[in-house]
Amino acid sequence: MSRPLGRAVLLLLVGAVLAVLGTGSAQAAGYRYWSFWESDGGKGWTYATQGPSVVRPDDGAVQGFRFSVSDDSQDSAQPRRAPDFGAVCAATPAKDGLKRIALVIDPGTAADAPEGEKPPPLRTACARVAPDASTAEALAAVAKPLRYDTSAMLCAISGYPRSGCGEQTGGDSGATDSGATDSGGPATASSADERDPDGASGGGGPSAGVLTGVGAVLVLGVAAVLQARRRR
Repeated sequence: MSRPLGRAVLLLLVGAVLAVLGTGSAQAAGYRYWSFWESDGGKGWTYATQGPSVVRPDDGAVQGFRFSVSDDSQDSAQPRRAPDFGAVCAATPAKDGLKRIALVIDPGTAADAPEGEKPPPLRTACARVAPDASTAEALAAVAKPLRYDTSAMLCAISGYPRSGCGEQTGGDSGATDSGATDSGGPATASSADERDPDGASGGGGPSAGVLTGVGAVLVLGVAAVLQARRRR
């Protein structure tokens, strides 16, 4: 095979690889949302596996909410206050027929805030609610106004943020994908289909069309090599 032809084939192959890598990077995106957390029984947090309307915590439980930008549950930011029921509910005495739920509400940092908004300070609250109350009901008792979207995704706590709901913050699409999931991603009031990541269908990898195009380029490159060998 001649050197010019060899270089051409090499360039085709390199271009195909760069197309795959470039597309994956362009489609990578984060999502801005309130995530839901539960105390792990010690001083740490675990990402909730159910939505706050499904979880019905026992008296003495600690639940957390954190507003941040993340791709999925693996890199989602935890509340910046350790779960401590005694400290949160110290000024709220027990009452017969009711249970106490400690809540840590962390609006996140300025870097996570939507444009033009400033996150309010982190706060804690002790909700005294009915024995069968859900975490969502406990939150409503101490942190109104709450805002939900049409798919029952929790969009705002105590009015923050003023607008937006699970919107995409990067990638090719500027759409505001509001993906509700009751698996501990964006906090939702009702169950819905699980999506990836936590509300975005699909993923960050190349689309089928791009892969098909790259495959065609590779086939052409191989064909050029075989043709050159036949001529030798």
